[in-house]
Formats: sequence, C-alpha cells, structure tokens
Amino acid sequence: MKTLSLKLDEGIFEETEKIVSENGIPRNRYINEALRFYNRVQKRKKLAKDFAIASKMVKNSSMLVNKEMDELIDEGAI
Repeated sequence: MKTLSLKLDEGIFEETEKIVSENGIPRNRYINEALRFYNRVQKRKKLAKDFAIASKMVKNSSMLVNKEMDELIDEGAI
C-alpha cells in the first residue's frame, strides 16, 4: 500500500465527502475505486485508439482480400 498526499479542488472534496458519508464507505476505498474505474476507462480509450490505427494499417489489404473473395464467389469457386 502506498501513501499519497494530494490537493483536491474544494468542490470535489465536498462532493466526495458527501458521497462517502451517505454510503458509509471509507474515503480511501472510495478514491481507490474511483481511480481503478478511471484507469480502466483510460486503458479502453488507448485500446480503441490502437485498434483504429491498426484498422487503418490493414484497410487496403482487407479491401483486396474482399475483392478477391467476391471474384471467387462470382466465378462459382466458393
């Protein structure tokens, strides 16, 4: 477990305090869960960006394969 010191905007702190108080959960657990969630969101964004780049890289070859398959279907080979 790591100890962390951070500064929060007053509004974020107050909102967080209200939520943890209403839900009866420790502030540390709430912040850990929030960061875990945000990290997953960021990983998914990166993965989507990586997939988009990869998709652009194979676009031309995919179109060529599709064209060849269409020709084979038209010729009755498939």
